[in-house]
Amino acid sequence: MTQFPKLVHRYFYLSTVIILFIVFLPLLYYYTLDHKKNYSKIHKIRRLISAKSLQIAGIRLEVNYQQPVDWSTNYIICPNHTSILDIAIISSLCKAPCSFMGKVELLKNPFTRIFFKTIDIPVDRSSKGSSFQAFKKASSLLKEKKTMIIFPEGKIDDTYPPLLHPFKKGAFKLAEINNVKILPVVIQNAWKLMWDDGAKYGSKPGIIKINVLSPIEINSTDSELETKVYNMMKESWILYNKV
Repeated sequence: MTQFPKLVHRYFYLSTVIILFIVFLPLLYYYTLDHKKNYSKIHKIRRLISAKSLQIAGIRLEVNYQQPVDWSTNYIICPNHTSILDIAIISSLCKAPCSFMGKVELLKNPFTRIFFKTIDIPVDRSSKGSSFQAFKKASSLLKEKKTMIIFPEGKIDDTYPPLLHPFKKGAFKLAEINNVKILPVVIQNAWKLMWDDGAKYGSKPGIIKINVLSPIEINSTDSELETKVYNMMKESWILYNKV
């Protein structure tokens, strides 16, 4: 596709997200009045918006599981991050009630604000106090058997084509303290359909390939858990994204 159709597709996808969000907004707002009671319902609405917006935009997910995922237990899901599509992808993928941990700027976005004011966790990584409060809230949700979604790279990097960048320790400390399994997810090619927010190269329909690795049990002898997970995910990433 040339650049113009890709830019058109980007606006089509974003418009689809906006329209679906507006359709569900009254119900979503009602549920957020008591977000603790309606946590699962808020997640289900986000999951529906995510899945339908991808489908309407002609984006299909092809998921390979190293082993079946038992969604009756909770995890810390660690996906790589190259596209804003990753949020919709993981929301669609996760069948259990879940919360994202994300940058505090998402509170300013009118479409993510309602989730980050209720079931998700905003964090200002430049503030130790904010990071501590986010860690504390995430631990509380894990104790309630909720699943946490944390992008261990911390952000979408400016590198293009994207690489798998070193992981931050937060997600892995959280897993160790709460004895919750890590579920590594490698989103192989979302960047080829929409890199970052699509502002530079636009987007296009297609198939996004996802590799869900086997859940990793927390072992007290694993002194470099983030390195172990990084190496596993990098191996999967390189196999697909050979240059």
